[in-house]
Amino acid sequence: MGIVHEARKLGLPLMNVVRFKGMPILEQLFLEEKLLRTSSDNWCIVNDGTNTPSIVMGLSGKASELLELGFVLRDEVPVIRRFTGGGTVIVDHGTIFVTIICNKDDVLGVQPYPRSIMSWSGLLYGQVFRGIGDFQLRENDYVFGDRKFGGNAQSITKNRWIHHTSFLWDYEVKNMDYLKLPARAPEYRLERDHNEFICRMKEYLSRSLFVEKTTEALETHFSLQPMNSETIGAVHEGGFVHTTSLLTKQELKDALASSLESSAHSS
Repeated sequence: MGIVHEARKLGLPLMNVVRFKGMPILEQLFLEEKLLRTSSDNWCIVNDGTNTPSIVMGLSGKASELLELGFVLRDEVPVIRRFTGGGTVIVDHGTIFVTIICNKDDVLGVQPYPRSIMSWSGLLYGQVFRGIGDFQLRENDYVFGDRKFGGNAQSITKNRWIHHTSFLWDYEVKNMDYLKLPARAPEYRLERDHNEFICRMKEYLSRSLFVEKTTEALETHFSLQPMNSETIGAVHEGGFVHTTSLLTKQELKDALASSLESSAHSS
């Protein structure tokens, strides 16, 4: 009752904050989707790394257009299609995930539209990275200068929205070989390959300082209520049907065959 009373006194909406370390990204996405669609609370989820390198595509992403499927199948890299839009990313222990789930009326001045949410997030992380590098929101990416270190995706329901980010605290150069250059890319990318386009957040600040500064920035908008990661397990049990899915090996093989067939016809 003390936290609720204090939040009301300050006029700030409550936000539950839960932290994980190494939670599998598929499990995290399942949790996020259920919280978006079945909870009425505001949430922030911070997951420090995922246990297995995985490729995550947006809801409308096509593996044949986005992935080097021969390498993906050879190395048996899991491929996930998430419930939100956005681009494709390969994530691993060097990725820090931050997810914000909100009721549409709980964030002052933010309309339930992608551009409005994106602009607000740019201001939020502008607080986090104030004085650190040349932070900017460029199109839908977080960058230092002209090099991307944070990719975003969103989903908006009637009364709620989710904005989640994969921050490249570190990454394996060889993992970029699994990704094709996307046909649709931000203008500022200028057709640079992956390793010329992205940068490592660890060159600018530590993991712990990033999480601390993110928490401080959120406290200007919400009254934060820490939640035990074991407690939240009960929240995502049950028969909820997820949109997020793990692509089967056969689906990947079919996508490769389709890609090879298209290449043959165009040559």
